[in-house]
Amino acid sequence: MSQACSRDEQDGQKLTLPLPLPRSDPRVGEKSVVKGKEEKDISSEEEEEEEDSEESSGGDNIHPSPTKSSSSSNNNISPHEEFYPEGGTRAWLVVLGSFSGMVAALGIMNTIGVYESYLARHQLASYSAASIGWILSIYVFLAFGAGLVIGPIFDVHGPRWLLFAGSILIILATFLLGVCTAYWHFILVFGILAGLGTALIFTPTIAAVGHFFYEKRGNATGVAAMGGAIGGIVFPLMLQNLFPKVGWGWATRIQGFVFVVLLVLANLLVRSRLPPRPNQSIMPDFMIFRQLNFALVTAGTFFMEWGLFVPISYVTAYSLSSGAMSTTFAYQIIAILNAGSAIGRWLPGLLADKIGRFNAMLLALSLCVLSSFCLWLPATILSSSSTSSPATHTNTIFALTITFCIIFGFASGSNISLTPVCVSMLCKTEEYGRYYATCYCVVAIGTLTGIPIAGALIEVCDGAYWGTALFTGCCYALAMVCFTAVRVRMVGWRVDVRY
Repeated sequence: MSQACSRDEQDGQKLTLPLPLPRSDPRVGEKSVVKGKEEKDISSEEEEEEEDSEESSGGDNIHPSPTKSSSSSNNNISPHEEFYPEGGTRAWLVVLGSFSGMVAALGIMNTIGVYESYLARHQLASYSAASIGWILSIYVFLAFGAGLVIGPIFDVHGPRWLLFAGSILIILATFLLGVCTAYWHFILVFGILAGLGTALIFTPTIAAVGHFFYEKRGNATGVAAMGGAIGGIVFPLMLQNLFPKVGWGWATRIQGFVFVVLLVLANLLVRSRLPPRPNQSIMPDFMIFRQLNFALVTAGTFFMEWGLFVPISYVTAYSLSSGAMSTTFAYQIIAILNAGSAIGRWLPGLLADKIGRFNAMLLALSLCVLSSFCLWLPATILSSSSTSSPATHTNTIFALTITFCIIFGFASGSNISLTPVCVSMLCKTEEYGRYYATCYCVVAIGTLTGIPIAGALIEVCDGAYWGTALFTGCCYALAMVCFTAVRVRMVGWRVDVRY
């Protein structure tokens, strides 16, 4: 009996995959799909040899290869949990549905710079940058923070009703946005309704992809996350063209009709691979912060997101104030940043599957630090040096700003695609929604304060933006320290180790 119990415990451990295997382990590189036909071809002698080998190991094998499937005699483990499909029609349809949902949900998030610039010059012209920033901050805070509850609900019940509720809220908020005139209207409609709707879409779509991929999770998550960047390209350009033609009201309504199509597709395609587990608690678990690596990853993500939304929110306003570009082009600058982000969400994810997820994250963070300090900060200093910059300064500011948007957009795009796969290395698949949501609940505090802090810095600097650029660079530098600490704890300082 004791041997049977030990056997079950070991099989259960085989499914957790909390950490990747060292590169030197000969099992790395095995496929994580075990075809049904191949399972039938395994002889009973091979199964007995495997059992003997496992029993003699004393249960120390805590990082098994995902290729290993549980013994057929183990009836306590669902067949859904025994392997990762790593592809196939169903898996990639889930990625497509997640992509579609991200275009809508994160498309709004990546367009907040256009909203901020328009409202600051029209409906909310009498309010300070910091006051308007609170509207955006409440939106981003709820988009990430509400995941603390949504993630555990996803683990228990799957994505279906979460996506449906999120779709209703986002569509409702977008159509109501056109009739908002007062400050509290925007707080309620954009900050609260759109924020909760984004959370209900964002968390399940990211988590559902992780149910179908392990070895290719970085690539698959990156493809899905590209949707947010695509939305961040299309919607700013669309709104910039619609505002002068049809006004604020109909511009946002047209955007709402686009959301209807996108979210119907997401609701039809996004599914969970693991069966519902109604007996599991849906309450968040802060005890997981006792795991130092998870606490460090959460801190790193906090600083990363603290700085991320500063340029997204203010790069358009900065471009307008710099005098280095036309009003039309200034509204298009956020689309350039999101174009870089579109590539940055996919390529680092693909690279992460080859060189290691934390390695790819550190490369991306280093680019964010360098672009903030070496490109955007000099541009903001030049633009604030005099009220009428010489032509040479104007050209330099223009070149620095465009280069910053491309490089920072590319590097920061990995925030969405690499953070989930880094978190997934620290937990079981069936607990992924809980871990990811708990991480972003803490991160949401940073997003709540980051944009108003940047707005206050603009006022303190007499309308100059060098304080926001400095703040962004420092945030990413701190994030880099946290992710570096996790990597050093796990594999040391060697740069040639895949982790």
